[in-house]
Amino acid sequence: MTSVGTAKKLYLSSGNPGKLREFRALAAAAHSNLELALLPQFAALPEFPEAAPTFAENAAGKALYYSRACTDLVFSDDSGLVVPALGGEPGVHSARYAGLGASNDQKISKLLAALRGRKGAERSAYFVCVIAVAQMGRVIDVVSEKVDGEIAEAPRGSGGFGYDPVFYFPALGKTFAELPAPEKNARSHRGKAFRRLMEVLES
Repeated sequence: MTSVGTAKKLYLSSGNPGKLREFRALAAAAHSNLELALLPQFAALPEFPEAAPTFAENAAGKALYYSRACTDLVFSDDSGLVVPALGGEPGVHSARYAGLGASNDQKISKLLAALRGRKGAERSAYFVCVIAVAQMGRVIDVVSEKVDGEIAEAPRGSGGFGYDPVFYFPALGKTFAELPAPEKNARSHRGKAFRRLMEVLES
């Protein structure tokens, strides 16, 4: 990453340092001149209700909402797991699939129970990530990417987060939770979407 003097400031509308670390790793791997930070005073702001029916609407709405809290660029992402055989679930409700405050293990358990007895194409799934960037109440751009895979019969691996332990990536014969972080970032929906965003902002 280039020096702060030439860097473009980009705030993540989140209070999650783990998510910030992942985005910073993506920016560093691409030798980006973007300087990423959590939005100041994020926790003190009223929470944006992510109630829209699509990832794009949630991401754009969140970016617009939080961009009014500062003068720099603000970006938001909405991502989740889509299983066509389950009518698109968990979809935009991925984070709340097993109820508010549910652990990753609880969400995975509910998903595996819903797919019990299903084989082959019925276990096909994909991750989606939409990232929106806004400044002072105006959307600058929205990008979207996905990655295809299938749901494993049982969790495997200790890396990643969310549904990574059951998201099997056939090209490598591993779940996302079994991949080293750089390898996952090179292929993941979030990695691909953020690289597209960097191209837009740095062009």
